[in-house]
Amino acid sequence: MNFKSLDEFWAFYMTQHSKPSTRRWHFAGTLSGILIFMYSLLFNWWFILLVPLIGYGLAWYSHFFVEGNVPATFSHPIWSFLCDCKMFGLMLTGQMEREIKRLGKRPVLQVF
Repeated sequence: MNFKSLDEFWAFYMTQHSKPSTRRWHFAGTLSGILIFMYSLLFNWWFILLVPLIGYGLAWYSHFFVEGNVPATFSHPIWSFLCDCKMFGLMLTGQMEREIKRLGKRPVLQVF
């Protein structure tokens, strides 16, 4: 699937994160990744190896066992990372629900 812009990918990304629990798992993964990264910078560089393991592990768990789809990271890793950061920011500031309403109902697309 080819996307022409990050905004176009964002709309697709949100269809792949339609369940609130999926988004919460992503939030937990991103927050854990940030905290482990900070810890590794301050105390022990070896902990940096845990950042992708924990961050992506929690997010991918939500795709396989909650959402029932394949992570967009597999096909669009950079855009997926950027959209995860955007989703994290929207959730952190309490604007995620407004963004979901703004996007409205969209067809669910699968990544092949």
